[in-house]
Amino acid sequence: MIARIFACSFLALLLFCEIAAHAQAPAAADASASHSMRIDVAVDAKSGLPVTNLQQQDFTVFDNKAARPITSFRIVSGAEDPVKVIVFIDAVNTPFQMDSYAREGIMKFLKSNEGQLAQPTTVSILTDKGAVIDSGFTTNGNVLSDDLEHQQIGLREINRNSEWGFMDRFQICMTAMNQLLTFVNTVPGRKAVLWISPGWPLISGPRIDLDARQEDQIFNQIVSFSTRMREANLTIYNLNPVGVTEPLEREDFYTAFLKGVTKPNQVQVGNLAIQVLAVQSGGLAIEGNSDVAGMIQRCVTDLHSWYEIGFDPLPGDKPNEYHHIEVKVDRPGMVARTRDGYYANPEVIQAH
Repeated sequence: MIARIFACSFLALLLFCEIAAHAQAPAAADASASHSMRIDVAVDAKSGLPVTNLQQQDFTVFDNKAARPITSFRIVSGAEDPVKVIVFIDAVNTPFQMDSYAREGIMKFLKSNEGQLAQPTTVSILTDKGAVIDSGFTTNGNVLSDDLEHQQIGLREINRNSEWGFMDRFQICMTAMNQLLTFVNTVPGRKAVLWISPGWPLISGPRIDLDARQEDQIFNQIVSFSTRMREANLTIYNLNPVGVTEPLEREDFYTAFLKGVTKPNQVQVGNLAIQVLAVQSGGLAIEGNSDVAGMIQRCVTDLHSWYEIGFDPLPGDKPNEYHHIEVKVDRPGMVARTRDGYYANPEVIQAH
């Protein structure tokens, strides 16, 4: 049934996405044409705790497996260079019974430490009417908690397994992501979005076939999201409030789409999953944990300190050429995390 719905309805959705890509894709110069590219790097020890005392000589940056010269290096403190944090409540994809529980966890975090937040924060909400993005950042968690307590989230009952709901919810999420990227591009400095949701409908699998036109349209949106997130200095974190009750096959399905897409005929709709965007931006997709306040704190801790590294990227030989970025640390038991890659010479492909 879903395949038939996909054939007649999803093309219209993708046409919408293509319009968004045309209207909002960055008009920036080729990323590889600049002398240096800057990336934010987090380093985790085996314990999961961040490592913040490394030096430039401990790092090697690879662009498509080729080691590249590091042109700049500094250890950044979130206290000195605050990160603007957007706690984004996804009331469209969160099960109805989980929404109030998630909000309680958010308010618990906001009220902790006597309501003093480490980073300027705002709370935004996504409902079936669209995203309401609050531009009022503050370090007063009590004010944000009071505002959230008085917010009425008008949820409609969309069954997560409903075939019509798949299309509905996915389009709402695409619209919200485009809106969010437009907003964060106007905010200076580093930004982090904590998207609290079990994830968007992935609409991918053996029964879902894409034609060449649809592949081009999805690829355009992937390139647009990737480029705009990088240029806005945005890191995304996806926090699944469903926790241990989430079926394993649903929880881990997104991992099949984590690898960067290099050409249109490789795409699947799952490449646009919020968990995939989070991991590829250098953030985290946190699953199997129902402690919403604890998950938020884990993400905020990730923003206390990081490494800002500039490097000379490889030149791009063709439009939309995907370059995988890898950062290695010359210390045992430590893993560096940064954005997965970038598209050199980003441009919109004309659909077949």
